[in-house]
Amino acid sequence: MRRLPIFFVIDVSESMVGKPLELMEDGLESIVSSLRQDPQALETVFISIIAFAGKAKVLTPLIDLASFYPPKIPIGGGTYLGAALDELMSEINQKINQTTYEQKGDWKPIVFLITDGKPTDNPGISIDKWNKTYAKRATLVAITLGTDVDMQVLKSLTHDVFALENTSEGEFKKFIEWLSNSVKAQSQSLEGGTSNGESGISLAKHEDAGLTLIENPSNFSGVDPSVVVFTGRCSKKQLPYLIKYSRIDSEGKSKYIKNEFFGLEGAYALDKTYGELSSDVVVGDVVSTDMLDGAPPCPQCGNATSFAMCQCGGLMCIGGPEDVTCPWCKEVIAFNVGSGSGSGFDVKRGQG
Repeated sequence: MRRLPIFFVIDVSESMVGKPLELMEDGLESIVSSLRQDPQALETVFISIIAFAGKAKVLTPLIDLASFYPPKIPIGGGTYLGAALDELMSEINQKINQTTYEQKGDWKPIVFLITDGKPTDNPGISIDKWNKTYAKRATLVAITLGTDVDMQVLKSLTHDVFALENTSEGEFKKFIEWLSNSVKAQSQSLEGGTSNGESGISLAKHEDAGLTLIENPSNFSGVDPSVVVFTGRCSKKQLPYLIKYSRIDSEGKSKYIKNEFFGLEGAYALDKTYGELSSDVVVGDVVSTDMLDGAPPCPQCGNATSFAMCQCGGLMCIGGPEDVTCPWCKEVIAFNVGSGSGSGFDVKRGQG
């Protein structure tokens, strides 16, 4: 039987750390569980997972539903949309069976590109390549988690750009259910002969899933980031961690102005795989600590604070006034009791 390939291309940049990543992992499990209950989907649907941050990586090569096991989703620094498209195009070239005189190939692949941020690379060449060679060979649906996304870039890839503006757990579950039902409907239409498999997937009832079809991307081009993420290293274990802050709108101020404050969302321990998908490009943007509310303990070792900064600019954890070897530059730094002046300092933000 001809396969119906489904590619999930998922943004795993630093801003996805915490609840968004948990929801995505649970969502993939729910999609697979739901599709396995449909006989036609079980027979025709093949799934692949591609993750991208500062680099892109195939987490799960194209595989049938019965054999699919949702992978552990990593985190990386950066949002390289071009790398994601390059990896996707490579997989289409290698894994999709084309129609020949001897046999019919796979049905037209469906790609769900899911992102919550703006590209930190220049994806123009990859977008041009996609539009020239691959846009007719696959159906690409772009879905944004929130609206702090470069909608114009996504619209240059596909007409089907949807925003999940409310990313609460309940709304996210509706979105996942819609994804599952859309794939089921496409699989069933192929069996019933109501679709030739070349016209793409039906995206009906997207409003019921809390999705907004983006018609005018310029309405979203000036939105400031809603989260700030910092990368630190444990001074004891030498392992990385992320500290995530979410925007707090000041009373009486528009959420689109730049003078915002950010409240602590959490600190998250990472393993060595963090570097595998992180860009090697150093981000120069900084945020003043005057704009941040809260400093968490180290999620790796439990030290009192994870927000101590070395002279090299790297964040680390400390347990109190002590001499610590910086896990970034390896210099010994003496941390003393602060003066209590309350003056802020600039910290390099993560790659997003």
